Amino acid sequence: MNQIRIKFRRLAHASDLALPSYATEGAVGIDIAAAIDRPTCLQPGAIMAIPTGFAMELPPGYEAQIRPRSGLALKHGLTIANAPGTIDSDYRGEIAVILLNNGKRAFTVTRGMRIAQMVLAAVTIITPIEVNDLDETERAAGGFGSTGL
Repeated sequence: MNQIRIKFRRLAHASDLALPSYATEGAVGIDIAAAIDRPTCLQPGAIMAIPTGFAMELPPGYEAQIRPRSGLALKHGLTIANAPGTIDSDYRGEIAVILLNNGKRAFTVTRGMRIAQMVLAAVTIITPIEVNDLDETERAAGGFGSTGL
């Protein structure tokens, strides 16, 4: 498994929180926690940006993807509204998680609760080239179920 060192800057409101960390040796996503002052209730259908108390420095050519935690999604319907959320390599502000309660009951987020996971991914930068025609394929413009179930 590849390893890369990423700088994290702790913000004042996260002084008592641990750095993001992996829950197990084989985990791909690093868990990130809520840096909120008091318990916050997300009603069904509610969307809220939850601060994490950390900023980071990604090297060029990488992005960080913010993804739901599977247990929160399965048990409570909690997900990431823009999943996967993207943190660009030139962003230096606080990481926030846009939580969405897709569940049937209210869900309370508490300080230090692991609310999402972050996966580092290499990116390829494209150069758009305008053309008049594209190569033909058997599928052509068929989409949204055109290849069957």
